[in-house]
Amino acid sequence: MKALVAHALNQIAVEDVRIDPPRAGELLIRMGATGVCHSDLSVMNGTIPMALPLVLGHEGAGVIEEIGEGVRGFAVGDHVVLSFVPACGSCHFCSRQQPFLCNIGNPGGTMLDGTMRVHLGDQDLRVMQYLGCMAEYAVVPAISAVRIDPSLPLDKAALVGCGVMTGVGAAIKTAKVTPGSTAAVFGCGGVGLSVIQGCRLAGAKQIIGVDLSESKLKLAQEFGATHVLNASSDPIGPIKELTGGFGVDFAFEAIGVPQAMLQANASARRGGTVCIVGLGKLFEQVPLNALLISVEAKKLIGSFYGDANFRVDMPMLLDLYRAGRLDLDRMVTRTYTIDEAPQAFADLQAGLNARGVIVYR
Repeated sequence: MKALVAHALNQIAVEDVRIDPPRAGELLIRMGATGVCHSDLSVMNGTIPMALPLVLGHEGAGVIEEIGEGVRGFAVGDHVVLSFVPACGSCHFCSRQQPFLCNIGNPGGTMLDGTMRVHLGDQDLRVMQYLGCMAEYAVVPAISAVRIDPSLPLDKAALVGCGVMTGVGAAIKTAKVTPGSTAAVFGCGGVGLSVIQGCRLAGAKQIIGVDLSESKLKLAQEFGATHVLNASSDPIGPIKELTGGFGVDFAFEAIGVPQAMLQANASARRGGTVCIVGLGKLFEQVPLNALLISVEAKKLIGSFYGDANFRVDMPMLLDLYRAGRLDLDRMVTRTYTIDEAPQAFADLQAGLNARGVIVYR
């Protein structure tokens, strides 16, 4: 099969590799579509440190081709969306209703049993987040898959595997945006647009999109932002003007940039909620005023994977899509073949897409 391999930092190539059959507790998935996510880029450039070489891809949907020993609840031919966090259902976090933090395995590029399924010549290849689904096939833990309606288009369904779940979940599950509230979203890429959609679904009356790109600000308006601001000039004053001088009830940072995190914090009113969604660099810090942390009484919270309970939440998001309440169609700005995957990453770095998606024959 063909797969996109990160050989070293900033060195990717489409390679012909071979894949083993699924072992106990695993599924072989014929991939239908894989989203090109900023987290893949972060692995490629070292922002998210992972051992290389590695098959990229963690946002995908496909069809079950083969079932490993002991797997229950799936059949060959089932359509599934993949979660990049396997949920065992019984660990410390799963038992506390936080399956998005499940610690059944160490996401170091191997399968849950510590071995590898993908090979380039005589070299074993690691895979991203137990999936490595930027490939024509993927062997995945069965506890990383959820069945979906086979009538749903896989290129749209794939998006709920990461970006849409992360963004919508940050709004409705992590921050718990309330009807009639005000919100600001810093960063209007794929995740930020999904935060905007989540705020709209939650009934926010005012949603302010903030970005440096005019094309992304235009998209923000299409997806539900009531106002947009270009961050090339300080957006805090205009945000406060739009909210009666107080600031927003909910502020989201969706790009992982410390300066944007500080701006999100500054844009929130006293007693408001600041939700950090973007992944920053491991060595970066965000300085906060030691007095104001208490005096302003803000809630500063991190959101990982939108607090996803993926077996419930991903089908729910797809139901919203089918009902016309969640726009996934316009999220897919361009599709690519697996051979065009390097171009998809170049377009991602250039900020050309809301979401690029690799589709397979």
